[in-house]
Amino acid sequence: MEDSQRIHMLQSPEHLVDVVIDTDTYNEVDDQFALAYLLKNQGRLRLQAIYAAPFLNEKAETPGEGMEKSCQEIMNILDLADAKQYKSSVFKGADHFLKEEKIAAASPASRDLIERALSHSQENPLYVIGIAAATNIASAILQEPAVKERIVVVWLGGSGFHCSGMEEFNMAEDLCAARVLFDSGVPLVQLPCWGVVESFSLSRPEMEAYLSGKNKLADHLARYAIEEVEKWASGTVWAKVIWDVTAVAWLLNDRQRFMNDRIVPCPEITSNGGYDFSRERHSMKYVYRIERDALMTDMLKKLSMP
Repeated sequence: MEDSQRIHMLQSPEHLVDVVIDTDTYNEVDDQFALAYLLKNQGRLRLQAIYAAPFLNEKAETPGEGMEKSCQEIMNILDLADAKQYKSSVFKGADHFLKEEKIAAASPASRDLIERALSHSQENPLYVIGIAAATNIASAILQEPAVKERIVVVWLGGSGFHCSGMEEFNMAEDLCAARVLFDSGVPLVQLPCWGVVESFSLSRPEMEAYLSGKNKLADHLARYAIEEVEKWASGTVWAKVIWDVTAVAWLLNDRQRFMNDRIVPCPEITSNGGYDFSRERHSMKYVYRIERDALMTDMLKKLSMP
């Protein structure tokens, strides 16, 4: 793909577009907010499929268990959102991370992504929202490189370019997949976690004031988030970063109202999860600032609607 074509595809859309979302929904509390926010924006974002991504932490003993639990949590959010019509479009992702950068971790999710991508075009791309390790997305690219011409990947992961030595979860979980994503030449929007998206946080008083009791979905989001954070922050003043919402919001970012971004050379991902800017590379879009209050206002307004 010519760099000029790639840059043209990296503009936030101002019209209704097709999207899929790849999410490790049970990993934390923010994926639930992101999926709910996406469902509340169907006038702009036409949801086509939801992919359950693998993860590995204290909530899952294996990546496969993380993926299965994420699949169950997706179904739970769809029930709470009265969005059961999307259940038939939920696909299980890989049960393991990439073992190397040339071998895909094939799954129903990666196969569905390939099929949907090939029905789109550069002029009408499929937008892929990635809010987890990039395993499923990278696997689709490895299985069928032609998808790179027909999708735009909006990936939340890695740290800001100005941050040094800060390991980030989505990048570290599957470093091979991140390297595939950054090396492939696919039109890519990066929302770095540490140093950029970490400013998008929500406090307990805000959750209680704006979400609790508003509707069953909003009430669940607030209650679950408060319960989970209180397990480790009880007795302290806290605000929880709602990371993943920002990836959905980039697709609603006409006139730069929710965040600021710029076109930059796509760095190489080093073996320790850092960045190498030493070689001439293709372009990508890099988000460098979140307009916290504007985006938070929009998110809370939409999630609290009856």
